Amino acid sequence: MFSLTPDAAEPRLHVARRTLERLRTVPELAARYTGHAEPHHLDDLAALPPLAKDDLNTALAHLEPKAEHGATWLFQSGGSTGAPKIGYAPTGFYMAGVHAHWQPLDPDDVFVNAWGAGRMWGAHFLAAALADLSGCQIIAVGSVAADEYPDWLSFFAARRVTAVGGTPSVLRLWFARARAAGITLPDLRKVLWLGEAWQPQLAEDMAAVAPRARRHGMFGSTETWVVGTNGPECPADTFHTLPEQLVHVGPDDLLDFTTLNPEMLNPVLRYRTGDAGRLAACPCGRPGPAMQVLGRRDSVVQVRGLGLHVEQVVAQAEREPGVTQAQVLVTEQGGRASSVEVLLLPAPGAEVDTERLRKAILSATFTLSTAFQHDPQCFRVRTVDALISNGRTGKTSDLVVREDS
Repeated sequence: MFSLTPDAAEPRLHVARRTLERLRTVPELAARYTGHAEPHHLDDLAALPPLAKDDLNTALAHLEPKAEHGATWLFQSGGSTGAPKIGYAPTGFYMAGVHAHWQPLDPDDVFVNAWGAGRMWGAHFLAAALADLSGCQIIAVGSVAADEYPDWLSFFAARRVTAVGGTPSVLRLWFARARAAGITLPDLRKVLWLGEAWQPQLAEDMAAVAPRARRHGMFGSTETWVVGTNGPECPADTFHTLPEQLVHVGPDDLLDFTTLNPEMLNPVLRYRTGDAGRLAACPCGRPGPAMQVLGRRDSVVQVRGLGLHVEQVVAQAEREPGVTQAQVLVTEQGGRASSVEVLLLPAPGAEVDTERLRKAILSATFTLSTAFQHDPQCFRVRTVDALISNGRTGKTSDLVVREDS
C-alpha cells in the first residue's frame, strides 16, 4: 500500500527512475537491480528490492552527491558509530517543500531552537531553515548546562517566547526544569518536535508551565529528511506525508520511503529506516491516508535523542577476550535514559578489564560519547554472574530497558 494514488505518484516517478540509474552505477549494488524494470507504475516500484542503511551508506560513498545550487551540507547519519556515516543536503534542507504544506510558525512568533547545533547534526539547521521561511524571530540555544536552565527560562519569559522546538527528551528537560523552578511561559503556544517519538509525560509538564502550548511534529531521518508532519489535532504517532515523499507499507508493516523530490541528494529508493507503520485516516479529519508509526523493527534504541545500535555494542563487547556474552541495560527515568550499562558474562576464571573496554566502546560509539559527554559516569561496563533473562521463557535479550522510579 502506498501513501499516494497512482495518479498522484506516477507522473513523478521519473525521479525514482533517475535514482535507480544512479544506484546501478554503484558496483556493490548494481547486481541487485538486474532484471528489474524501470519504475513507471507503483507496482514496478514495489517490485524493486528495498535499501537498508548500510546499502545507502555504500551508495553515498560511491556517488558523493553535490548540490546544484548553494553549499552541500554533510551530516552524521546512523547515530551509533565513531566514524560518522554521511548524509547530504543542499542549503535550505528541502524545507521549502515542507513549509508549502505545513506552517506551524508565523512572522509574529519568537521561536527557541533547542535542537543541538554542530557535531554534524541536522535538526537544528533544518529548524532554522523553517524559521527563516516563516519570517519569525529565532533564538538559537543549543546545549545548556544544568545550572543555566533558570536564567534561560526567565529570559524566554521576558522575551515572550511563543514557540520552542527540540527532541522530546530535550523538551522534557526544559519543561521539567521550568516546573521545578516555578517558572511559567504564558506566551508559549507552539512546541515543535523531531528526532524521536513524542513522550506523553511531556503533556503534564507542558500543562503546568505553558497551558496554551500545543505540539507540532515532524517525522523523518537524515537519509529521508522530513517525510511527514502533524498538528495538535493529530495523534502524536500519526503524520501527514508530503507529496514529495512516497511511503510504502511492506511485509511485517515495515515502512520504506522513496523520494519524488528531484533535488534530493541522497538516493532514497524504497529505503527502510527500521520503522513499522500503517496508512490510515487521521482523526483530525484531513482527507487522504496518513502514516501511523507503530515503532521500530530493528535493534536501534533511542538514547537521549540519538539512535544506539545495540547489536554493534554487544558484538564489540563479545569480541573481548574472556567475555562469553554481553547485554545492554538502559535505565530510564521518566522516559529518558539516565544510564547505559554493558553487562558482561565472563568465562569461568577469566578476568576482563572493564575500564579499558568501557573506554574502547565509548570512543567507538558516537551515540554514547555524545549522549554522555556531560555525565560520562552514567555509562558503565561491568561483569555479572548472570545476564538479565525472561523468567517465564528463559530468553536473554541483547537489550533490556528498565524504568527507575
